[in-house]
Amino acid sequence: MKISLTVQGWEFDADDGSTLLMAAQGAGIRLPSSCRNGTCRTCICHMGSGTVRYLVEWPGLSLDEKREGYILPCVAVAQSDLELAVPAARRIPA
Repeated sequence: MKISLTVQGWEFDADDGSTLLMAAQGAGIRLPSSCRNGTCRTCICHMGSGTVRYLVEWPGLSLDEKREGYILPCVAVAQSDLELAVPAARRIPA
């Protein structure tokens, strides 16, 4: 799947088994994160388009946040191409 970071204009690929957080890291992009298990909400971002599935039964999002398109990349796996708004995303220095 192709993941587009709309704020930065960057793209990276995510396979069917990797979380978005790990796929970004593999592509040299650091997304905000802390707990990596869907509870702290450090990684929360808005998904403009696409679909994800979660590795945990109920990630730390309210029903309203889910309806509004917010996701937690640390426990989300892409099910389609995605557009994400992650203003704090940074390139990992080589």
